[in-house]
Amino acid sequence: MTQPIQIRPVTTADFPAWLPLWDAYNAFYGRSGETALPRDITVLTWTRFFDGYEPMHAMVAERDGQLLGLVHFLYHRHTTMVGPICYLQDLYTLESERGKGVGRALIEAVYERAKADGSKRVYWQTHETNQTAMKLYDGVADRSGFVVYRKAL
Repeated sequence: MTQPIQIRPVTTADFPAWLPLWDAYNAFYGRSGETALPRDITVLTWTRFFDGYEPMHAMVAERDGQLLGLVHFLYHRHTTMVGPICYLQDLYTLESERGKGVGRALIEAVYERAKADGSKRVYWQTHETNQTAMKLYDGVADRSGFVVYRKAL
């Protein structure tokens, strides 16, 4: 019988199992091959999860000793709120696990953690072509109506 999904904070020992998930997430968004995320950024990101001065956090979904997904989130100030606001920056599940509740469980774990940490809001963005994920997101959150603009410097 398959064990239930467990959501937990990452540990330093998770790096070898987390890394393929991270690499697959980046590849999904076109950061692979010649446009791959430099490994030093990956290492820096990983170390930030364990630095008490950083507002960045990571959790993983695990079943039967295998990591099935990851979620990264961070806290920041907001001009119209007193407490911190939580930005869910990265969410990824193995393709074989999509539609099985892993993504939902990771999002709900961020909700619980953010609430416990005094945040009144969790938000995130996804690419407009990510229709599969948007089906999940439409069931667990409200669309804000805001459009994201950015400029590379």
